[in-house]
Amino acid sequence: MRHGKKVNHLGRTDSHRKAMLANMASSLIKHKRISTTLAKAKALRMYVEPLLTKSKTDTTHSRRIVFGYLQDKETVTELFRDVAAKIANRPGGYTRIIKLNNRLGDNAEMALIELVDYNEVYGKEAESAEKKTTRRGRTKAKKADAPKAEKAEVVAEEAPATEEAAPEAPAAEAKSEDKGE
Repeated sequence: MRHGKKVNHLGRTDSHRKAMLANMASSLIKHKRISTTLAKAKALRMYVEPLLTKSKTDTTHSRRIVFGYLQDKETVTELFRDVAAKIANRPGGYTRIIKLNNRLGDNAEMALIELVDYNEVYGKEAESAEKKTTRRGRTKAKKADAPKAEKAEVVAEEAPATEEAAPEAPAAEAKSEDKGE
């Protein structure tokens, strides 16, 4: 029975699996999204999310722990400098897995794993949805009436301009009638 065994061995030895996950985590931090198989993406999520949580506290101890997993100085620097600033307010769930079409060669399930805060496509929809929800109150109602009053003034100014053009049109019609008779 497999009670309490969470690790997906991915058909690899322990050292190979750790090296592969470290390389994938480094690539994810550098490029913000990578495409891989679904099983590897799920294993990578379990590997990288605790490292992202560690990066929120920028201490020498946490940097050394993360470096022990990633083994790449540039990646650790980018993680603590750029990525940690973006995920500072997020309480967890730093990655998103999106399923893709199966791979042509062996029909393996493919997935795209990405850092949630670096996706522009989903971020724009969320921002626009947040802007639409407003609290109705008296102050905003007064502000909403102000542009309507300005529009009424603009229409009132345009009305005389159209009246001046109107008398010219009948004069032109009268001239054409005179020519016809």
